[in-house]
Amino acid sequence: MLRPGPVSVLDPDNAERLGLRDCDHVSAPGVAAHRALVLDDRPLVVGLIELTLNHGLFVVRSAGSLAEAEAILADWHPHMTVVDMDHDDSTALLQRIGASNALTRSVTPVLGLTRRGDLKTKLQAFDLGVDDILTVPFSPEELLARSIVITRRATGTDRPIIPAIKLGEIEVDILGRHVRAGHSIVPLSGIEQSLLYILASRSGRVVRREEILEAIWGADFVTETNPVENHIRSLRAKLHDDHRHPRFIATVPGQGYRFVPTVSNHRWSGEHPGH
Repeated sequence: MLRPGPVSVLDPDNAERLGLRDCDHVSAPGVAAHRALVLDDRPLVVGLIELTLNHGLFVVRSAGSLAEAEAILADWHPHMTVVDMDHDDSTALLQRIGASNALTRSVTPVLGLTRRGDLKTKLQAFDLGVDDILTVPFSPEELLARSIVITRRATGTDRPIIPAIKLGEIEVDILGRHVRAGHSIVPLSGIEQSLLYILASRSGRVVRREEILEAIWGADFVTETNPVENHIRSLRAKLHDDHRHPRFIATVPGQGYRFVPTVSNHRWSGEHPGH
């Protein structure tokens, strides 16, 4: 059974559907990180995946092409692969993973990501060897849950969750969906949590409003209001973040928003960025 750390559980509906209900509560000191390969050429999505999978004790390497992915497969031997099914090289990579699994008699589980949630697309993905599929845009907690479940099925071993990670001066609990700042605990909505992770995953860099809109609401989302600005305002209020002197979220006029603290996505890797 999946064992999270000492705080909270998933939303009951998602937990039951994903097989993560009634979990024990333990910490996970000294647990080695699993390796995850990501095939995706969108830096914002890759950063979000990388930051989110820190909670599941995964270290991530990303590839923007089949050649890069094959080099990582050969050199690094990942425990899991996350594949953008809309990427031009997705089919070739899945065939490569399937051939490698047959040769080595091993299993490298695959989580597929797609912007198209129709049944035909999902069935095609499963025919290509995908173990599970997640429709984009996705919530960080569901990405984490599905990743842990497919690796557990493949390895037969439990993967602990580290519920809380630090983003600058705040501590975010992905399962309890709240932030801790000092002695205060503030609940987040699902959209606010996704927004915080998107910004933090690109720590120090500007994220355009259009990128945020697509990552959270999807490319086809149409509205006459400004949901990004509204949710940024709400998130700032909960974090007691003054937009004139921001500690967490800075506005870059004419461009978008920037997460102020510097955040490392290599917390559990035992590696240094770029290795």
